[in-house]
Formats: sequence, C-alpha cells, structure tokens
Amino acid sequence: MDRFESLSVFVAVAEQRGFAAAARVLNLSPPAVTRAVAALERHLGVTLFHRSTRAVSLTDDGASLLDRARRIIADIREAEQIAMGGRSVPRGQLYVTAPVIFGRLHVLPVISALLASHTGLNARMMLLDRNVRIVEEGVDVAVRIGTLADSTLRTVTIGSVRQTIVASPGYLAEHGLPIDHGDLAQHRCIMGSGVRAGTRWSFGARGERLLEIVPRLTVNGIDAILAAAEAGVGLANVLSYQSAAHIASGRLIEVLADHAPSAMPVSLLYDPGRAAMPAVRVFIDAMREKGRRGVWS
Repeated sequence: MDRFESLSVFVAVAEQRGFAAAARVLNLSPPAVTRAVAALERHLGVTLFHRSTRAVSLTDDGASLLDRARRIIADIREAEQIAMGGRSVPRGQLYVTAPVIFGRLHVLPVISALLASHTGLNARMMLLDRNVRIVEEGVDVAVRIGTLADSTLRTVTIGSVRQTIVASPGYLAEHGLPIDHGDLAQHRCIMGSGVRAGTRWSFGARGERLLEIVPRLTVNGIDAILAAAEAGVGLANVLSYQSAAHIASGRLIEVLADHAPSAMPVSLLYDPGRAAMPAVRVFIDAMREKGRRGVWS
C-alpha cells in the first residue's frame, strides 16, 4: 500500500473512530487497515492512535497529521479529476456537506441525478447540523444557511429560507393562538441544540426584537423537535424547509408569520481552487437551477 493510500486509511480510521468501521467504508479487510496504519506509524516514527478494546482515539501526533492528510488527499483528488477528465467531464469523487434535513430533501436528489448522468463520478455526503471546516476537511462544496462570515472562500447564493414558529392543532386549541411575539412568554416552547440553538428567538424584519425563551423541552435533532411539536409539547422554532411537509399535511400550524425576520440566504461555499473541477461545476450549476425553480420551501 503506497503512502497516499496509507494516509487515506489513516483519515478513514480517524473519521470512523475505529479500524473495523474504516475497513467497511474503504471496502478493505480489518487486518489490511491495521497493517496500513502500522506501516504509516513506522514510517513517521510516531504513534497516531490510542488503541483500546473499546475505542480508538487520536494521539497529539495523530491530531496534528489529520488536517494535513485531509488537505493532501483533497489536492491529489483534484489533480486526478483534472487529469482524468480534462476540464469538462465530471470524474472522481465529489465531497459535499449540508444540514441534515436540507441535504436529505434537496441535495441528495441533485447528487443522485448527477451520479445517474456521469458514470465516472462518485459522491460523498456529510449531513450535519453544524458547520465543518471546509478546506481542512477536504470538502468540495458546503451548503450553508444564514449570513456567512467574510472569508477567502467563494459563495454562490441559490435561494432563501425563513423562520417558522409552529405548533400542533391540539396544542393551539388548548393553549390559544399567540398574536404577538410577546405572547410566547405564556406558552411552552421547544428548544433545539444545533447551529441555530440559543435562548433567544428573533422577530421583526431585521430580527431586532429578541425574546428570551425558557424552554419546556430542549432536544437535539430537528426530527425530534418536530415530533415533540406534533405531540403537543409546545411551540417550535424551525426553518421553512424543515416544517413545510408538516404544515402542508396539517400536522403543524404556523403562527406569528407576520412577525418573522427576513428570509435567510441559502449559499454554496467552496474554495476558489475547487472551482475548476468539473464535478464541482456541475453540482453548483444543478443546485442553482433547482434554486431558480424556487423549491427550498
């Protein structure tokens, strides 16, 4: 196994937090993964992982190597794509990250269509309700929701989503319909713990009216938040694409829509160095086209 493959195995073990799990992802045998990491450790003269019967964790040397290894793998992958496909045919692997529900509803169909159209293309999706370090983790394109901080990364805005306050019909029948955001002080509220988590909810066109929320329930995961709202636990603050199907089916009802802040942008974020990669270009074009059709809900 060459040095590049050994680095790829090392990164997989670090990301999967185990040799057996990495072997499944890489379609290798566990002994082959163990041998590759051991050979890399011998070459570098350091120990990369703390090993026990229950867990695998990075040593300080391993943690220092991880980001560099990801960048090396991403640079080699980019060079391979350009060499194999010139600058027109999408080949190799496309690595995309997106919020969980948005990715499942709106990014996965785009990826699936691209894979069907381009037989030389593979894709890796990382769906997380938190932001990842794009360059350090070798991500080609990240889907981000909300205002972006200034950076050297390139952005393409593909649409917008908005805040929705929702509750079940049963909850509203029992506790009444809030007319103004100040009425929420008399209501039970459900809080999340993801990127948008916080103890204050924003109202007004510029989000200038902030309401401190004392949650009746705090739970991680949008699916759990929506399930709790459907069960009548209280009011939930979620984004429009997250609640659209529940509202359309009548399982949840939106309230205080006239008091919501302005819509938040949906953007694609990527390193300018990736812009020439055919796979990146076709993915961005496909997402922009979907955004032009206004399908983000």
